[in-house]
Amino acid sequence: MARSLAKDAIPTGWKYDLLDKFATRCSGHTPSKSFPEYWDGGVKWISLADSFRLDQGYVYETDKEISEAGIANSSAELHPAETVVLSRDAGIGKSGVMAVPMAVSQHFIAWKCDNSEKLNSWFLYNWLQLNKAEFERQAVGSTIKTIGLPYFKKLKIAVPPYTEQQKIAQILSTWDKAIITTEQLLANSQQQKKALMQQLLTGKKRLLDENGVRFTGEWQFKSISQISKRIQRKSDGEDHPILTISSLSGFVRQDERYSRYMAGESVKNYILLKKGEFAYNKGNSKTYEFGCIFDLDSYKSGLVPHVYVCFKLHQGLSHRYFKYLFEADYLKPQLGALVNTGVRNNGLLNIKPSEFMNTKVPVPSFDEQEQIADVLHASSETINKLQLKLDALKQEKKALMQQLLTGKRRVLVS
Repeated sequence: MARSLAKDAIPTGWKYDLLDKFATRCSGHTPSKSFPEYWDGGVKWISLADSFRLDQGYVYETDKEISEAGIANSSAELHPAETVVLSRDAGIGKSGVMAVPMAVSQHFIAWKCDNSEKLNSWFLYNWLQLNKAEFERQAVGSTIKTIGLPYFKKLKIAVPPYTEQQKIAQILSTWDKAIITTEQLLANSQQQKKALMQQLLTGKKRLLDENGVRFTGEWQFKSISQISKRIQRKSDGEDHPILTISSLSGFVRQDERYSRYMAGESVKNYILLKKGEFAYNKGNSKTYEFGCIFDLDSYKSGLVPHVYVCFKLHQGLSHRYFKYLFEADYLKPQLGALVNTGVRNNGLLNIKPSEFMNTKVPVPSFDEQEQIADVLHASSETINKLQLKLDALKQEKKALMQQLLTGKRRVLVS
């Protein structure tokens, strides 16, 4: 990065110098919004609103467009396709490669590569990806962190001969293609599971029983209090992990999520939850607008905040069925109707435990509950396998980048 490499750390045949010596560094600008004619003119313009489009290789689309007049009357520039772009503000260190000519806002740095002798765009893109953490460390600022332009003027890079750059980029693109394919398969599987949940957990689609006959029995609708017993037991004095619910991950250790225990002396008021029991966290999130319900699965027991509404299903009910029902946010309309004063100051929805326990859920026969759970379990297993494959591919690529982009592992060039 901006720090110097020792001479013996530079691979044989590689050149080590300022990045500006290998590529043309460009900046960006925002045309005046006082002139409508500077906007919506067909020139794609990368701004902070496009942060989610970065770190995925090519950037094809942008949230906003500017016009040729906007470029002519500002410091904005139209950069050619294959220009490499990096965010120096929000989403610091995220990068991409322009698929078509584009302009950028002042929140980005762009590099035009010759792609013939000095520097390959995809070698640079992968190098930026490898060093993303370093860019994040360089950001300064009290409210909005940013990397100043002087840093990029001093930024150094070690590059191999151009043909070796091409080969390295080609090898890494193989992993990129595998990652993209797996991501698409994962997204499709997640959508399929979501569709299955909407069909199966509402009774719109009925499955076949073990004899191949379609279930026809009428579903009952019962309150949570009718199908379960509320749990309010206090700590037994034994050593139990202090847990909290993450809307994305379910139960996690409080010290792992917050780097420390938040409970302090108040742990005596916490509820002792045991494996297989459920808890409703009435904190709102992007994933679950009116709170989420998870079962304790990865721990034998744990202490959870007393504001959680905890309950244990009665015998004769499929635990897996209700787990999927709550995962699908089945209670969302009912919980939404209960919220009368929005979010309290502590971030919790104003829903009383008794109100939650009175919400109703569909209760098919036990056999149908199990059949539904079997189908959704199979769908979940497919998703889990794809996620593991995706994680492995990303780790493999990261290790390969570390080897290839530093010259620790050399490639043969024919």
